[in-house]
Amino acid sequence: MAKRLIPLLNRVLVEKIVPPSKTTGGILLPEKSSKLNSGKVVAVGPGLRDKDGNNVPVAVKEGDTVLLPEFGGTQVKLNEKEYYLYRDDDILGTLHD
Repeated sequence: MAKRLIPLLNRVLVEKIVPPSKTTGGILLPEKSSKLNSGKVVAVGPGLRDKDGNNVPVAVKEGDTVLLPEFGGTQVKLNEKEYYLYRDDDILGTLHD
């Protein structure tokens, strides 16, 4: 049975995108040049409540490609895959084509 994680509050579950280790021309890239600073949103929490009790939703949605900070996040392993939990306000932005 596959487990599914539903984040609480303003948490976002992200699967980091692994950059290619070589160019289309076949040149191998060094590890230092390819940082894992982007990811795909897998699941989002319902958001936080403001002081008046109104729901403040998370700024990203499932399927978004996001820019992540260099450090941070909580590593989670589900079904032999690695994911990371971030707070909504820790995510730096969304990436679009």
